[in-house]
Amino acid sequence: MAVSGVCWARAALWGSAGPPGPYVARRLQFVRSGLAWGTPRSSKLHLSPKADVKSLISYVVTKTKVINGKYHRFLGRHFPRFYVLYTIFMKGLQMLWADAKKARRIKTDMWKHNIKFHQLSYREMEHLRQFRRDVTKCLFLGILSIPPFANYLVFLLMYLFPRQLLIQHFWTPKQQIDFLDIYHALRKQSHPEILCYLEKVIPLISDSGLRWHMTELCTKMQRGTHPAIHDILALRECFSNHPLGMNQLHALQMKALSRAMLLTPYLPPVLLRYRLKTHTTVIHQLDKALAKLGIGQLTAQEVKSACYLRGLNSTHIAEERCRTWLGEWLQLSCSLKEAELSLLLHNVVLLSLNCAGTRR
Repeated sequence: MAVSGVCWARAALWGSAGPPGPYVARRLQFVRSGLAWGTPRSSKLHLSPKADVKSLISYVVTKTKVINGKYHRFLGRHFPRFYVLYTIFMKGLQMLWADAKKARRIKTDMWKHNIKFHQLSYREMEHLRQFRRDVTKCLFLGILSIPPFANYLVFLLMYLFPRQLLIQHFWTPKQQIDFLDIYHALRKQSHPEILCYLEKVIPLISDSGLRWHMTELCTKMQRGTHPAIHDILALRECFSNHPLGMNQLHALQMKALSRAMLLTPYLPPVLLRYRLKTHTTVIHQLDKALAKLGIGQLTAQEVKSACYLRGLNSTHIAEERCRTWLGEWLQLSCSLKEAELSLLLHNVVLLSLNCAGTRR
């Protein structure tokens, strides 16, 4: 029976026992097409590997944005105060990262084209100056975070002392106004001390005309009168040599001037003199670049920041008044030589103390 079954199957397959059935005919057609064309090709519905990776990345990014949006809405509904801090912190990180990329681009251009700092444009110089100060503050936080588990303590300190530990990118709008007022109040405490030193050096001035001008200037400052530019420029010789030249300043004078410039006074006299020289030179270079650019090209925020850097509390002064005051500063600064930078340093007090519009 088994042999006869095999023979019948062979006969049905090769046609020796009559015509094949419909099932066998379909099988034969499939086998012949396979022998003629080889192995069937795979369909081309699949994308290339690069396209697959791109589509996967776009899918992940889309899903991440959706989840992130839901997370933000959850925080906004259930933890509104924390959500405000979280939003400011994330925006601050983005702004700091953007500043770092811009500073790196400026540095790269300086290295490629052999450009010095004073040859940059005003905005590039100001960006590098501010970024250096921000990085110094961030490095201090990084050092505090080095010990194990110290990062939790750092987050607590940042929350408790944002003015001392955080840069302006991580301040709320209200904190920016309040903290700038606090900083200005701190540097304003040194103004009477600086004026007192100016009065003490009057007998040390050998020229009688310069001695009279210094007496008049100190009298005007004590009466609350804003000095004119020509009154200050008349004393430029006193600030280039003895007794008020940069190299003739005493340690207590440099400490008071450091507080007026929002620099730390807790350094040896040698380092205090070096920092004051460096800081004043940078401001002088910024003034030259700003005079070349023109005050009219600055935005309102840039004008207020420039005035605040030079000693004026511009947070509560109208923009037009700030532009006028900045023009007076530039007129005086661009008239000074490098040896007369001590006068520019004292102008932080002389031009800002009795400025109209400042809060007392």
